[in-house]
Amino acid sequence: MKCLLIVDLQNDFCPGGTLAVEGGDTIVSTINALIPKFDLVIASKDWHPEQTVHFEKWPVHCVRDTFGAAFHPDLQTNQIQQVFLKGTENKNDGYSAFEATNINLESFLRDKGVQSLYIAGLATDFCVKASAIDASDKGFSTFVIRDATKAVNLQPGDDEKAYQAMIVAGCTLIEAQTIVASL
Repeated sequence: MKCLLIVDLQNDFCPGGTLAVEGGDTIVSTINALIPKFDLVIASKDWHPEQTVHFEKWPVHCVRDTFGAAFHPDLQTNQIQQVFLKGTENKNDGYSAFEATNINLESFLRDKGVQSLYIAGLATDFCVKASAIDASDKGFSTFVIRDATKAVNLQPGDDEKAYQAMIVAGCTLIEAQTIVASL
Protein backbone atom coordinates (compact mmCIF):
# COMPACT_ATOMS: atom_id res chain seq x y z
CA MET A 1 0.00 0.00 0.00
CA LYS A 2 1.18 3.51 -0.82
CA CYS A 3 0.59 6.32 1.65
CA LEU A 4 0.87 10.09 1.37
CA LEU A 5 2.10 11.88 4.50
CA ILE A 6 1.42 15.63 4.50
CA VAL A 7 3.81 17.22 6.99
CA ASP A 8 2.73 20.32 8.93
CA LEU A 9 0.84 22.23 6.23
CA GLN A 10 -0.39 24.61 8.93
CA ASN A 11 -1.27 28.30 8.97
CA ASP A 12 1.71 29.36 11.08
CA PHE A 13 4.10 27.90 8.48
CA CYS A 14 2.40 29.70 5.60
CA PRO A 15 2.63 33.40 4.64
CA GLY A 16 1.15 35.52 7.43
CA GLY A 17 2.00 32.89 10.06
CA THR A 18 4.38 33.37 12.94
CA LEU A 19 7.01 31.04 11.42
CA ALA A 20 6.16 31.41 7.75
CA VAL A 21 8.07 29.46 5.13
CA GLU A 22 8.46 31.62 2.05
CA GLY A 23 6.03 30.26 -0.54
CA GLY A 24 4.71 27.68 1.90
CA ASP A 25 1.20 28.11 0.58
CA THR A 26 2.26 27.53 -3.04
CA ILE A 27 2.48 23.76 -2.55
CA VAL A 28 -1.15 23.37 -1.46
CA SER A 29 -2.52 22.94 -4.99
CA THR A 30 0.17 20.37 -5.82
CA ILE A 31 -0.65 18.39 -2.69
CA ASN A 32 -4.38 18.62 -3.40
CA ALA A 33 -3.74 17.15 -6.88
CA LEU A 34 -1.80 14.27 -5.30
CA ILE A 35 -4.34 13.34 -2.61
CA PRO A 36 -6.72 11.38 -4.90
CA LYS A 37 -3.80 9.26 -6.16
CA PHE A 38 -3.33 7.55 -2.77
CA ASP A 39 -5.44 4.99 -0.94
CA LEU A 40 -4.19 6.29 2.40
CA VAL A 41 -3.60 9.96 3.19
CA ILE A 42 -2.34 11.03 6.61
CA ALA A 43 -0.92 14.25 8.02
CA SER A 44 1.14 15.55 10.87
CA LYS A 45 0.71 18.73 12.86
CA ASP A 46 2.93 20.63 15.20
CA TRP A 47 0.72 20.80 18.30
CA HIS A 48 2.73 22.72 20.86
CA PRO A 49 1.69 23.68 24.38
CA GLU A 50 1.63 27.41 25.14
CA GLN A 51 5.03 27.14 26.80
CA THR A 52 7.75 24.82 25.60
CA VAL A 53 11.52 24.83 25.37
CA HIS A 54 10.98 24.61 21.61
CA PHE A 55 10.08 28.31 21.69
CA GLU A 56 13.55 29.14 22.96
CA LYS A 57 14.76 28.19 19.45
CA TRP A 58 11.81 29.34 17.37
CA PRO A 59 9.07 31.98 17.47
CA VAL A 60 5.85 30.84 19.11
CA HIS A 61 3.96 28.81 16.50
CA CYS A 62 1.33 26.10 16.10
CA VAL A 63 0.05 26.34 19.66
CA ARG A 64 -2.62 23.66 19.98
CA ASP A 65 -6.22 24.68 19.30
CA THR A 66 -5.24 28.00 17.66
CA PHE A 67 -5.74 29.30 14.13
CA GLY A 68 -2.00 29.01 13.57
CA ALA A 69 -2.09 25.28 14.32
CA ALA A 70 -4.95 24.62 11.88
CA PHE A 71 -4.31 23.22 8.43
CA HIS A 72 -4.01 25.76 5.62
CA PRO A 73 -7.62 26.57 4.65
CA ASP A 74 -7.14 25.52 1.00
CA LEU A 75 -5.83 22.05 1.87
CA GLN A 76 -8.41 19.40 1.00
CA THR A 77 -8.59 17.64 4.34
CA ASN A 78 -11.65 15.44 3.70
CA GLN A 79 -9.47 12.47 2.63
CA ILE A 80 -6.96 12.74 5.50
CA GLN A 81 -7.62 9.58 7.46
CA GLN A 82 -5.44 10.27 10.49
CA VAL A 83 -3.59 13.25 11.98
CA PHE A 84 -0.42 12.71 14.02
CA LEU A 85 0.29 15.36 16.66
CA LYS A 86 3.91 16.13 17.51
CA GLY A 87 5.82 18.54 19.69
CA THR A 88 3.07 18.16 22.25
CA GLU A 89 5.28 18.05 25.31
CA ASN A 90 7.20 20.83 26.99
CA LYS A 91 10.60 19.26 26.34
CA ASN A 92 9.98 17.72 22.92
CA ASP A 93 10.73 19.54 19.66
CA GLY A 94 8.77 17.02 17.63
CA TYR A 95 10.36 17.54 14.22
CA SER A 96 9.58 14.06 12.89
CA ALA A 97 6.05 12.78 12.39
CA PHE A 98 7.38 9.58 13.94
CA GLU A 99 7.57 11.52 17.24
CA ALA A 100 3.78 11.87 17.33
CA THR A 101 2.39 11.41 20.81
CA ASN A 102 -1.29 10.73 20.05
CA ILE A 103 -0.71 7.66 17.84
CA ASN A 104 2.44 5.71 17.03
CA LEU A 105 3.03 6.41 13.34
CA GLU A 106 5.23 3.38 12.68
CA SER A 107 2.68 0.98 14.20
CA PHE A 108 -0.16 2.69 12.33
CA LEU A 109 1.62 2.33 8.98
CA ARG A 110 2.55 -1.30 9.62
CA ASP A 111 -1.01 -2.14 10.70
CA LYS A 112 -2.27 -0.64 7.42
CA GLY A 113 0.27 -2.62 5.38
CA VAL A 114 2.07 0.48 4.11
CA GLN A 115 5.36 -0.26 2.39
CA SER A 116 5.88 2.99 0.48
CA LEU A 117 5.59 6.39 2.13
CA TYR A 118 5.40 9.53 0.03
CA ILE A 119 6.13 12.75 1.90
CA ALA A 120 5.10 16.33 1.12
CA GLY A 121 4.76 19.48 3.24
CA LEU A 122 6.71 21.92 5.37
CA ALA A 123 9.52 22.46 5.99
CA THR A 124 11.96 20.57 3.78
CA ASP A 125 14.98 21.30 5.98
CA PHE A 126 13.36 20.44 9.30
CA CYS A 127 10.18 18.39 9.73
CA VAL A 128 10.07 16.89 6.22
CA LYS A 129 13.73 15.87 6.48
CA ALA A 130 13.33 14.40 9.97
CA SER A 131 10.19 12.48 8.98
CA ALA A 132 11.73 11.15 5.76
CA ILE A 133 14.96 10.00 7.41
CA ASP A 134 13.01 8.31 10.22
CA ALA A 135 10.74 6.58 7.68
CA SER A 136 13.71 5.28 5.73
CA ASP A 137 15.48 4.19 8.93
CA LYS A 138 12.37 2.21 9.88
CA GLY A 139 12.45 0.33 6.58
CA PHE A 140 9.77 2.09 4.57
CA SER A 141 10.43 2.86 0.91
CA THR A 142 10.47 6.63 1.29
CA PHE A 143 9.80 9.15 -1.46
CA VAL A 144 10.07 12.90 -0.91
CA ILE A 145 7.97 14.87 -3.36
CA ARG A 146 10.38 17.66 -4.14
CA ASP A 147 7.92 20.11 -5.70
CA ALA A 148 5.46 19.55 -2.85
CA THR A 149 7.85 20.76 -0.15
CA LYS A 150 9.32 24.15 0.78
CA ALA A 151 12.27 24.95 3.02
CA VAL A 152 12.91 27.51 5.73
CA ASN A 153 16.45 28.05 4.40
CA LEU A 154 17.90 29.75 7.47
CA GLN A 155 21.11 29.59 5.43
CA PRO A 156 21.05 29.66 1.63
CA GLY A 157 21.10 26.11 0.30
CA ASP A 158 19.67 24.44 3.42
CA ASP A 159 17.03 22.86 1.19
CA GLU A 160 19.63 21.20 -1.02
CA LYS A 161 21.58 20.03 2.04
CA ALA A 162 18.36 18.51 3.40
CA TYR A 163 17.65 16.73 0.11
CA GLN A 164 21.20 15.33 0.11
CA ALA A 165 20.82 14.12 3.71
CA MET A 166 17.57 12.38 2.75
CA ILE A 167 19.23 10.71 -0.26
CA VAL A 168 22.11 9.51 1.92
CA ALA A 169 19.52 8.05 4.32
CA GLY A 170 17.99 6.05 1.46
CA CYS A 171 15.11 8.31 0.42
CA THR A 172 14.17 8.87 -3.22
CA LEU A 173 13.37 12.34 -4.53
CA ILE A 174 10.43 12.43 -6.91
CA GLU A 175 8.32 15.08 -8.66
CA ALA A 176 4.54 15.33 -8.30
CA GLN A 177 3.96 14.95 -12.05
CA THR A 178 5.68 11.57 -11.99
CA ILE A 179 3.27 10.42 -9.30
CA VAL A 180 0.20 11.82 -11.05
CA ALA A 181 1.21 10.03 -14.26
CA SER A 182 2.07 6.70 -12.65
CA LEU A 183 -0.36 6.09 -9.78
